[in-house]
Amino acid sequence: MEILNNIWTALTTENQLVLNIMYIPLAFIEVYISMLLFLRVLNINSNKKQRILYVVIASVLAIVCTTIITKPYSNIITIIAVPIIVIFVFKVSVLKGILAEFIPTIFIVIFELIVTRLSFLLFNLPYEIYAKIPLYRFIATVTIYILLFLTYLILKKFKFNIHIFDKINKKNKYIIITNIVVATIVIFIQMYLIGYYNDKLPTFIIAINVISLIAYFSVSIFSMIKTMKLEKTTEDLEEQKLYNKTLQILHDSVRAFKHDFANIIAGIGGYIETEDMEGLKKYYKQLLEDCNQVNNLSSLSPDSINNPAVYAVLANKYYKADSLGIKINLETFIDFNNLHMDIYEFTRILGILMDNAIEASSECKEKLINVTIRDEESRKRQLLTIENTY
Repeated sequence: MEILNNIWTALTTENQLVLNIMYIPLAFIEVYISMLLFLRVLNINSNKKQRILYVVIASVLAIVCTTIITKPYSNIITIIAVPIIVIFVFKVSVLKGILAEFIPTIFIVIFELIVTRLSFLLFNLPYEIYAKIPLYRFIATVTIYILLFLTYLILKKFKFNIHIFDKINKKNKYIIITNIVVATIVIFIQMYLIGYYNDKLPTFIIAINVISLIAYFSVSIFSMIKTMKLEKTTEDLEEQKLYNKTLQILHDSVRAFKHDFANIIAGIGGYIETEDMEGLKKYYKQLLEDCNQVNNLSSLSPDSINNPAVYAVLANKYYKADSLGIKINLETFIDFNNLHMDIYEFTRILGILMDNAIEASSECKEKLINVTIRDEESRKRQLLTIENTY
């Protein structure tokens, strides 16, 4: 009986040692639920090994920072380390790494504001008391985790994710990162309010504070998404302009070919009647070149080149080469959205190589460039081959 009394006393009185021991399993739970949330929202693909590795590393970091390192140094270390861990484990961009920490933190702060206020209203427990008493702290923390997990389940049910961050330019990245920095400052202010004023301020002020925080993040995220969608629409329109230009050239080529069809057949007939096979071979070779040019134009389409950035580069280089009398044979057998490298780097390399090939071919008597982009499954690699007559 005495043992039970001692346990109850340890749980219902201020006891930092019990709090530290209690936090060890809770850290793993928090990291796991937070991971589920940011993987869902940011549309990050992951395997079991990556998820286990992240939970272990991030949980150990959280335990060390909470039980050994004092504040505010522990907070600073966590803010810096968590995005680095996400980037390292899940192989994502810096922006997604920052957002992976930022998004769960928003929900945790909002839920903690709500829970601490309810604790004060229902049980008259100020924050400094419930935060230091293990039993109360455990109940409040588990409640926050349950709310966080329910949020994840709701987002999962409605298949909510922000995939638009996969294709974002540098300007928007800087805007979003600046917004996150400002938001982080706001979050720290809210955490300060939780610790010192949550039991002193009127309920109305706390409610306005929570609603304002939710509204701020909602409007910010909504505005960013709308802005990026608008830019994506602009990119799509530019792509369609290029495609329409391709279709116009293709239409003119087919119309010219159709107009000359009778003359082409007559020319073939003349060689056959005179049994001039050598002449027919030369004639056929010239005819084949015209046909290949039409085929190349038909391959220059968003259907076969399913990335706007790559399509824009190839289309612009095609028209540049065409104006210099250079023929381009283009073959693409690849999904450009599943490249083994960043699309920005790929388009830079592609543009430089195409410019070099065009410049070299323009000095040749026979002006020809062969471009092939394909998967090589046998060797688990992707090939970009650009040949020119120089």
